Parts: sequence; C-alpha cells; structure tokens
Amino acid sequence: MADTASDIFAALAHPTRRQILQDLKDGELAAGEIAGRFKTSGPTISRHLGVLRQAGLVTERRDANRILYSLVSERLALSVGDFLSTVCPEQIVLREVRKRVSTSEAAAASTARL
Repeated sequence: MADTASDIFAALAHPTRRQILQDLKDGELAAGEIAGRFKTSGPTISRHLGVLRQAGLVTERRDANRILYSLVSERLALSVGDFLSTVCPEQIVLREVRKRVSTSEAAAASTARL
C-alpha cells in the first residue's frame, strides 16, 4: 500500500478512477459490474483498479470467482484533508473545531454514563 500523498493524487488524476471511487461510495461492487459502467475494455478498468488498490483507496476481496472492490473512504478523506490543511488555512481551523466538538461530545457521553 502506498504511503504518500503523491501516490494518492496520481491515482485521483484520471477521471475514470475518480468515477470508480464515486461508484463505490454506496458499497462494494464486483469488478465486472464496475467494468460494465464504462466504454473502455475490462483490462483497462482492471489496470485502473490496480492503481487505486496500490494507492490504498480501494480494497478487494474474493467471493468464489468474483473480485469485489470497496472504497477506503477514510484513507481518501485523511489524505485529501491533510493536504488541504497544509495549503488552506481555513481547513486547519475547521479541523481544530471538529477536534474540540468531538472531544466535548466524548466528555459529555462519558459523564452521562456516570
């Protein structure tokens, strides 16, 4: 699995790969189902899926003779979010606000249990 933002952004550079990620947002799909959504050949879609897998943006699992793909949305969100926070100060502020809110919610939940 790739560990760099460069690999992730390279994977996101192609519109077909971005569309595959969008198609996977609602749940896993078989490779054949994914390929059926495009006018390109099956091997071409397979190569795109390989790029996404290498970047850690999708996972695959075998079910008999089918390969099912799933989106790794948290990796995508964290990678893009980390990049945005370095170039967009507003993202840094939003991240800090989210941390404070989640910390406050966790404290309130802990207090409610007592």
